[in-house]
Amino acid sequence: MLIIARTEPSVDLEPTNLPAGPQPATPEPQAHWQQILAQSIRDAHVLCQRLQLPAIDTAHIQAASRDFPLLVPEPFLQRMHVGRLDDPLLLQVLPQIQEINTQPQMQLDPLQEREYTPVAGIIHKYRGRVLLITQGACAINCRYCFRRHFPYQEHTLSRAQWQASLQYIEERPDIHEVILSGGDPLATSDARLAYLTQAIAKIPHVKRLRIHTRLPVVIPQRIDAACLAWLADLPIQVVMVLHINHAQEIDAQVQAAVARLRALGVSLLNQSVLLAGINDSLQAQIDLSEALFACGILPYYLHTLDPVQGAAHFDYPDEQAQILVSELLAHLPGFLVPRLVREIPERASKTPLVLTSPSLSECT
Repeated sequence: MLIIARTEPSVDLEPTNLPAGPQPATPEPQAHWQQILAQSIRDAHVLCQRLQLPAIDTAHIQAASRDFPLLVPEPFLQRMHVGRLDDPLLLQVLPQIQEINTQPQMQLDPLQEREYTPVAGIIHKYRGRVLLITQGACAINCRYCFRRHFPYQEHTLSRAQWQASLQYIEERPDIHEVILSGGDPLATSDARLAYLTQAIAKIPHVKRLRIHTRLPVVIPQRIDAACLAWLADLPIQVVMVLHINHAQEIDAQVQAAVARLRALGVSLLNQSVLLAGINDSLQAQIDLSEALFACGILPYYLHTLDPVQGAAHFDYPDEQAQILVSELLAHLPGFLVPRLVREIPERASKTPLVLTSPSLSECT
């Protein structure tokens, strides 16, 4: 079956939270996260005007975003440098003409996830843990996303449909960890998340809940009182894996959101993707690890690019990646160096890439 590209994301919106009439270009400081998401930039012309970018071919941008729309929330936009086409945050979200060119080495389903979906909403690839597609929407469309062509319409489940997923987990006592993914699971309303996570926590053999999310980074307002309430009520261990690629993504609002999560005892990890022209320098990686740890997030994985169709221009050779992380080891203590990995279909785990050992004289 053909994998269909994700179209305009949907999100659970509460109409009573939305003001009547035209929406302001910039959300109010205390705006609800759903309101901020609803007001996200979806038009290339608006994005270019807001950033005062030099003349670029917005027709190419529109063509590149036809199957995978542009989506940038205001808090993330605020961290970009005005007038710079090489801004590392802009490059993650700006559609490029290269996305249109089909590359033979790239695939629509690079991790062959459709082969590991025993029931709708479940991806069961690794022993001891299972991934639950909680939401097809994201708060931001990253151009390198390995699920940019994922058929979310087949895996966006109602509460009633969640029962089949929960039953699948209940019937397999070797599953000790449930991973909420998407899309972005935190793009789901707090009421739905409270219902789902409490149901998961009642399964006796589930020890941990892991949440993979970018929302606390791109819209820090998401970590509000309602979100903290259902997290605090969970009787099992909670791990949150954030997705931050560059130190510039971490501002005071993100630090405050992270502090609120840490106060609940949530374990915070980060995974990033090594992206050519964005974070492929030694200094960028040092700055990222230091910024993460300064606000209480432990570097976890540094992924090589998954070969997804439309993202070839982000690819960075494995050999150079191995050299880069070896140099990182010579500059930082080991706990600040993420594991360099590649995800390969049919492997029993993520595959660590072997590093070249730095010489003793390089280590400090």
